[in-house]
Amino acid sequence: MFPPSQNVDPGGARCVVLDCGPTFVPGGRISGKGRPMNLGYRLAYRAGFTPWEKAGRAIFAEQLNHLLDAVAVPGEAAARALDLGCGTGDHSIELAKRGWSVTAVDSVPLAIERARAKLPVAGADVRFVLGDVTHLPAYVDDHYTFALDVGCFHGLTDECRVAYGRGLTAVTAPGARLLMFAFSPGRRGPLPRGSSRRDVEQALAGWEVVGDDAMDTGSAPGLLARAEPRFYRLVRN
Repeated sequence: MFPPSQNVDPGGARCVVLDCGPTFVPGGRISGKGRPMNLGYRLAYRAGFTPWEKAGRAIFAEQLNHLLDAVAVPGEAAARALDLGCGTGDHSIELAKRGWSVTAVDSVPLAIERARAKLPVAGADVRFVLGDVTHLPAYVDDHYTFALDVGCFHGLTDECRVAYGRGLTAVTAPGARLLMFAFSPGRRGPLPRGSSRRDVEQALAGWEVVGDDAMDTGSAPGLLARAEPRFYRLVRN
């Protein structure tokens, strides 16, 4: 299980971190599913307007790190992490500094380019890959035992969520753990659509929600606070 207040030893864990932006599918074709959001992220990175990254560093990083502290890093040979939808790599680098061997995936080329540029300064070793979380088995191997999704699932269409869940289940081992950051559902202008606990449970039918924690939004701007972000903790059956 993945209790709120005690360390978790994945026991031979690999780590998967999921984020959004489905566009690329096997063979290099472009998928129409989720394209508007992906295009929005591409334009935002090109314009240098990425407020979600600033919010992540300034507002919820401490709470996320506290939850990651509860996941013990296994022995060096087994500590393999996969960061999907990594953006410019902040979470990938954090995982690497915690002792994970990290492969990170995102569908926005400029985000991957900027993530790679951070490595010399960060002193971290991360492999960044261009890919699509709704076709997960095409990009990664299997038997991962820890997953982190920071802002991916809550922006996907219903169809993409099903594909996401199916792919994640395919590449993880029984007993794998998932830590997910998501907004609550609602229409809030440019913010992702959000997702409820029921949405998570339906898309991840082979997983059990063992934790559902409201994020501390005391220092968050009004729009973010009204999104009522949560951290879900799941275990694969």
